[in-house]
Amino acid sequence: MRPALTVLTAVLLAVLPTAIAPAAQAAQAAPAADTLPLAEAVAQLPVAAEDRTGYDREQSFGDWIDADRDGCNTRMEVLLEEAVVPPAVTGRCTLSGGRWYSWYDNTWIDGPRGLDIDHLVPLAEAWDSGASAWTKQRRITYANYLDDSRHLEAVSARSNRQKADQDPTTWLVPDNPTERCHYLANWTAVKLQWGLTVDPAEQHTLTLGAAECPGTDVTVNPVP
Repeated sequence: MRPALTVLTAVLLAVLPTAIAPAAQAAQAAPAADTLPLAEAVAQLPVAAEDRTGYDREQSFGDWIDADRDGCNTRMEVLLEEAVVPPAVTGRCTLSGGRWYSWYDNTWIDGPRGLDIDHLVPLAEAWDSGASAWTKQRRITYANYLDDSRHLEAVSARSNRQKADQDPTTWLVPDNPTERCHYLANWTAVKLQWGLTVDPAEQHTLTLGAAECPGTDVTVNPVP
């Protein structure tokens, strides 16, 4: 081997471990999803009284945003993702046609106008449960979160407005009771992922519900 090449090789061998180490450490530090039985997940939820002081939907969480600037805001992104029959897309993300399944009430919806995008854990409930202490930017992120499909649901406008800002203590998919375990698991996952609390009545309802849902697991995906 030529002397110059030998020296270059020695330098690379010395530098590469240093360059690779931060990337490896970052990969090791990245939090992993955790899957556990629903009852255990419920038991991990912190309990605290709720407080709605200062809540204002628009001022607290903002509106739908177009995070990737492709012309489709969060509402449209959810509709496109959850469509069973894809809609036609024209212009700057105008949707027509398409078909969706609203699992809150076991209903098929034709066309996007009959749908709302529901925050599974409502914005007001999130505020009451700890989001009031977040930065405005984190609340906007919560309101538009697309990295976990359980967070936002395309459902019939009727079922979304029936649910409003209720928690499982007073609203638990009454029009589709076979989905109660599904709903409880998703509710628990969202609250754990975002570090939100439950009030004592909510904890009681979730605990009773988990006992009626043997075999139901919850996967908690860490939120940055």
